[in-house]
Amino acid sequence: MKRYALILTLVMALAAGFGCAKKTTSEPAYDDGMTPEMRAAIEQITDARVYFAFDKFNIQPEYKDMLKTKADLLKKYSSIRVRIEGNCDERGTQEYNLALGERRARASYEYLVTLGVNPGQLEMISYGKENPAVQGSGEAAWSKNRRDDFRVIAH
Repeated sequence: MKRYALILTLVMALAAGFGCAKKTTSEPAYDDGMTPEMRAAIEQITDARVYFAFDKFNIQPEYKDMLKTKADLLKKYSSIRVRIEGNCDERGTQEYNLALGERRARASYEYLVTLGVNPGQLEMISYGKENPAVQGSGEAAWSKNRRDDFRVIAH
């Protein structure tokens, strides 16, 4: 498993090194065809996270309104596709945290689907403990790492 993670890290680092350079000309930015309303919707979908208690994957009541807002936007903009990324804190084994991250992502996925989001607009992935939002040990860091992130992958 560690070998797989190392290979994946190396591939991602190489891919990042071959990225495009930014234009420095005074040409106007590429128009991606998004309306300001769709841009705002994408920002609202990606900005808010769902956080979880230690070793839990149930959606807490304080996140249900936020998920309802995401669901309403996804129903309004049916071309938007979102990847739900389940994450854990650093405690526990890699295998355990990958499974827990999957359950966390699935909890948000299923909640959004029950609110009427087309399942074809959603996908899930678990990063386990490999993608911390905050570095460090202790509850302050751990509580920020037990989360679901929402990434727009198509619009």
